[in-house]
Amino acid sequence: MKKILAALVLTTALTLPGVALARPVTLTTTMKSYGGDGAYLAIYVTDAKGAYAGTMWMAGGKAKYYKHLADWYRATGGNAAEINGITGASVGAGRTLEVTLDLADALFDAGYTLHVDAAVEDMRDSPNDVSVPLTSANAGQAVQGRRYVASLAYAM
Repeated sequence: MKKILAALVLTTALTLPGVALARPVTLTTTMKSYGGDGAYLAIYVTDAKGAYAGTMWMAGGKAKYYKHLADWYRATGGNAAEINGITGASVGAGRTLEVTLDLADALFDAGYTLHVDAAVEDMRDSPNDVSVPLTSANAGQAVQGRRYVASLAYAM
């Protein structure tokens, strides 16, 4: 099963090839006006046991700062292969990051959780700033973050 979960990470999305169909899902992460530089964000998924299943998106391009995305970094060992092809610019205070990915139907209502770690230069890091179970019922529902993330929502 762990090999199947490792296969979830693709260049632009998480899928389970041959096991389930995928659907486009739009992730919307809105940042608070925290008064600092742009935030680095790691958006990733864990399984029902809390084990890392794959990275969906990385906002921020300088790998030397990824260690500040503590929960993601611990889960991946900072392995750049986890994020090849799925990076974008950091996200400024008060701004919104919207990313559309194809996610396997098997990820929904199966115990998977979507997480966002956040880090801002010269400010405190915020591991697991927000998390939400990947369920059909949670689709379209905004979840409030702890420090830098004002809200996280996904729409199918």
